[in-house]
Amino acid sequence: MSPRSIGLPSLVRHLGVWRTPGAGATYRQLAAAVRLLILDGRLPLAVRLPGEREVAQALGLSRTTVSSAYGRLRDDGFLVGGQGEGARTSLPAGPRPRLAAPPQSPATGVIDLTAAVLPADPNVHAAYVRALERLPANLPGHGYEPAGLEELREAVAQGYRRRGLATSPGQILITHGAHNGLVHLLRLAVRPGVPVVFDHPTYPQAIDAILAAGGRPTPVALPDDDGADGWDVDGLVSACRRSGAPMAYLVLDHNNPTGRMMRAPDRARLLAGLKGSETLLVLDETLVELTLSGPPALTASAVDAPRVVRLGSMSKSVWGGLRIGWIRADRAVIQRLAQSRASFDLGVPILEQLAAVELLNDGGAALSARRPLLRARRDHLRARLTQHLPDWSCPRPAGGLTLWVQLPAPISSSLTVQAATQGLILAAGPRFGVDGAFERRLRLPYTLPESELDEAVGRLARAAKALGRRKSIAPAASKPAAVY
Repeated sequence: MSPRSIGLPSLVRHLGVWRTPGAGATYRQLAAAVRLLILDGRLPLAVRLPGEREVAQALGLSRTTVSSAYGRLRDDGFLVGGQGEGARTSLPAGPRPRLAAPPQSPATGVIDLTAAVLPADPNVHAAYVRALERLPANLPGHGYEPAGLEELREAVAQGYRRRGLATSPGQILITHGAHNGLVHLLRLAVRPGVPVVFDHPTYPQAIDAILAAGGRPTPVALPDDDGADGWDVDGLVSACRRSGAPMAYLVLDHNNPTGRMMRAPDRARLLAGLKGSETLLVLDETLVELTLSGPPALTASAVDAPRVVRLGSMSKSVWGGLRIGWIRADRAVIQRLAQSRASFDLGVPILEQLAAVELLNDGGAALSARRPLLRARRDHLRARLTQHLPDWSCPRPAGGLTLWVQLPAPISSSLTVQAATQGLILAAGPRFGVDGAFERRLRLPYTLPESELDEAVGRLARAAKALGRRKSIAPAASKPAAVY
């Protein structure tokens, strides 16, 4: 099998404006730019770069300059392989193992910033009360519903119809959350050793599920040059077609962790590029309704094709403890999933499904009330980070539940360890990628109350300062952080 490679247009797009007059030798600047792309995860590991001659022509440089840059990267351990074999990206210490998930039950006094979820509001309790009242009507039956209750599938289908996607209950399969749906799809479509394409960074449990299914994670980096909405559509299409990937898993609606939302023209271009391919395009839409700047942009995601599968869930918009999700797909795919799930699980509990019906039929009132709260907490966290850690870059996402913060140095894992001594649990950037990428990134949820976010930022600033002293890296905040 040939190694993965990045096309010349994608490499040039990722480099962006990399050259600064008077900032040193051109080959050193080019080497530094490529090195940063590798450290940030925008260039995955073990990816073959275009040849020196091609790069020189595209950038308007001499081949000697590009050859010197490649040579510098080889000397530093960021490239391996010769000219004939093709230079491939690497890290000096080699690929790093994926970080283990953090403890699930933090001790008293510990602030947990690993879970991007909201607590249940009173509507959840009320929905369960009404579900209990309706439960007796379902008790005479056997209780096994491989595809889910008909009325819940209809409620989910109605939500898609409101978005402009004609959907029937026969196109819906109810699951134990979106992650469970992804696992079912991987079992159906993926065999050991085959590539599974995904946007990079992504939801970490998705990578874990791909690995558990025996798939080969094949990341396509989100570029930084297109602003908050950028996707490398050409790279995604190329990765799917060149690798023959049976599945691509993408989070196009408030991407977890970046918060980006792909624009409608790019979605259409993605579908056009994959037309006729065998790739099953799995779109994770668990955050689709959590647009915070203006009304939800649901119509932007209303593009469809026979080989497009959508995952939905109530964990992010309602409550993580309500393990209700769904798959929307072609009827033939749903039938195959319903038949195959018996070897994995026997369906979703009836009571939870009845509660989900109650919550989905509220017309979106509960979620509408939550959006202003999330918007205020997002802006509050950004303001506190700017105040106490001014060297950190905190883009303002249009939606979702997290900030994807850029750090002043590749210290995410070290900072996570240091923060634990302050009673603050973080999910380091590499948790959201593969091969040790994203050491310059940190995901910070804004789902906690403002007072807890203030305390968290105070602890985070102290951890950054302590780490700066240890590593001789100037901390972002040079004065002691106030605790709120």
